Amino acid sequence: MTTGHPTFDHTVHDANRWLKAIAQELHIEERNHAYSALRATLHALRDRLPAEAAVHFSAQLPMVIRGLFFEGWRISGKPTSEHTIDAFCGHIAKELPASFPMDAATAARGVFKVIFNEIDPGEVAKVIDQVPVSLRSLWPAMARR
Repeated sequence: MTTGHPTFDHTVHDANRWLKAIAQELHIEERNHAYSALRATLHALRDRLPAEAAVHFSAQLPMVIRGLFFEGWRISGKPTSEHTIDAFCGHIAKELPASFPMDAATAARGVFKVIFNEIDPGEVAKVIDQVPVSLRSLWPAMARR
């Protein structure tokens, strides 16, 4: 699919590449599940980060995924107070469809692995430094210093 505009074509290609990588990482066939995992995980991460850190992180994302990251964002009340994996994954689970084929923690780990593989590791480290220590285990071991 082409839009006729090189910038849009490139970002659509990047977004599709990310969705394919997430689907492969999570061993799921349906791209809509990869999209749901990406969206829910990005929203939970965005809401857990201080606003400035969220904006800096978003600059590393492809344009389409950056739009997804900010979709529905309300800056007040952020960052959220989720300090446990259960609470953070509960935030993710609320956005996943009932038919989602796995638990939210597995989805988050897969999405975070793809993010780590796709963006600058130094930027990932900055994000990880902004979340509570208890949530860092959701990221790949290589991402955690």
